[in-house]
Amino acid sequence: MGVMPISKLLISMSIPMMASMLVQALYNIVDSIFVSQISENALTAVSLAFPVQNLMIAFGAGTGTGVNALLSKSLGEKNYDRANKAAVNGIFLFFLTFIAFSIFGILGSRAFFRSQTNIPEIVDYGTDYLFICTTFSLPLFGQIIFERLLQSTGRTFYAMISQATGAIVNIILDPIMIFGLLGFPALGVKGAAIATVIGQTSGMLVALWFNLRKNHEIRIMFRQFRPNLEIIKKIYAVGIPSTLMISIGSIMNYFLNRILLSFTETATAVFGVYFRLQSFVFMPVFGLNHGLIPIVAYNFGARKKERIIKAVRLSIIYAVCIMFTGLVLLQLLPHEMLMLFNATENMLFIGIPALRTISLSFIFAGFCVVAGGVFQALGNGVLSLIVSVIRQLVVLLPAAYLLSLTGSVNSVWWAFPISEIASFVFSVIFLRRVYKRQIMNLDQKIVVP
Repeated sequence: MGVMPISKLLISMSIPMMASMLVQALYNIVDSIFVSQISENALTAVSLAFPVQNLMIAFGAGTGTGVNALLSKSLGEKNYDRANKAAVNGIFLFFLTFIAFSIFGILGSRAFFRSQTNIPEIVDYGTDYLFICTTFSLPLFGQIIFERLLQSTGRTFYAMISQATGAIVNIILDPIMIFGLLGFPALGVKGAAIATVIGQTSGMLVALWFNLRKNHEIRIMFRQFRPNLEIIKKIYAVGIPSTLMISIGSIMNYFLNRILLSFTETATAVFGVYFRLQSFVFMPVFGLNHGLIPIVAYNFGARKKERIIKAVRLSIIYAVCIMFTGLVLLQLLPHEMLMLFNATENMLFIGIPALRTISLSFIFAGFCVVAGGVFQALGNGVLSLIVSVIRQLVVLLPAAYLLSLTGSVNSVWWAFPISEIASFVFSVIFLRRVYKRQIMNLDQKIVVP
């Protein structure tokens, strides 16, 4: 972390995470492709479930980011006792999160769908899917925390194996459980949810095994465990802003779905398809970001300014290149991509201009993702939160609503590039501020009285 050439370090840390997240994105897409073969209503139901699924990921990824940053900083400072406490307290927090979402799944799944649509088939499909994904969400949270512990110590290759295992198991089981192959009953949308849970369980067990056998910097021991409020506060100092930042996406998605439903259910299905497709572009950038965060945190703790600057610059270059590739693909091949989801003529009519318009936001998104990672690594998660609030709540939702008043669903999609421009402007401003306050003077010697 402190001596390897930055270009080599960033690639070695990021490539495994990018590869595993590509596989993750692939099985999300495959999930929806199989569900779309049932009906467009089934695809719409899964799309409407996304805000809650994103909320689970928000709590998992947000808390994981807090654990990751504290653990990496502690290792950079050679404080191994605090690193171990960060790990076990992080696992404890993830278990509490699972309990909360299980209660929601049991009591609130049907009410959540009824708040969005009164079409009985969509409500039934969605309730079945969401109930399973939330009530049995322990493997999701377990996989996230155990993979973050591996990332914190630079063992991203093992995290990649964990994610790939879960994704491959899910992809194999999807058609078997959805359509009833190899003697299994045809479970439809329920089968997609069950396959997802089994895949997550496989990934969690693999990640746990690697932590116990290979992650020697961290000792996971719960004997005489007591929650450490000081450690929990430090985790959530970074984790809560990160959680809120991702959670805002759930709020945006929920209300944007309601705006789109005022036109047609097909528009909501298109929006769901877009999120599956864009994950194939964004996931590698997020993988790059997960590789960057521990590098920045470690070298900040070690006061190595030039390594931080070089890591950030390279990450921005790589992220922008990835996003530009995604932009080109969505501009040139929207018809082919939509047909993967059994698109009807109406879905193509709405979806082609949607993909081409929304993808224009990719031009700025890569920079914004990297900037957010820098803020989190340096303990400024609140800045990422501010940028996310501005992009999704202050700009995107009001712009989408105002554009919907034109009476054309095609106008609504322009809210995405408009909001991403605002995000880019504030990311630049905050990145300059962080550099001046925390990074610029790192190379100056500390005078000990």
